[in-house]
Amino acid sequence: MALEKTTTPCCGVARFLTILDGPWATLIVRELLHGPLRFTQLRDALPGISAHTLTHRLKGFERNGLVTRTAYAETPPRVVYELTPLGEGLRDVLVAMQKWGDALPAPQEAAAADASNAPSANSAPDLNALCPLGQLAKGVAAAE
Repeated sequence: MALEKTTTPCCGVARFLTILDGPWATLIVRELLHGPLRFTQLRDALPGISAHTLTHRLKGFERNGLVTRTAYAETPPRVVYELTPLGEGLRDVLVAMQKWGDALPAPQEAAAADASNAPSANSAPDLNALCPLGQLAKGVAAAE
């Protein structure tokens, strides 16, 4: 059986999706937008991600030039992951994703609005305050 050659898609959107495949990839970038992090810090910031998945994604990012991995000769060993300028270029993409997602009604708000055909009098909690990207979006808005 012959091995299939993998080709790089010619479409930029397809290349983007090839590199940032799956939800964990985007969330890892989101966390690294705050600055350099160690493996355990990344894993702790992403509840539910397995060590295998995190390792696999970080190696792929390093291979594609989005992340640098710096290993320090210390005891115990310390490894730090940081976005490269190419990886930092994803900041605007993630901020746009957040703005788009924030514009969607929350599931409970949509159900309440459908049930009453009127806006809810109860205000929902500010989910942006809970979103790690929320502070990054504020910084982008302030710079504009």
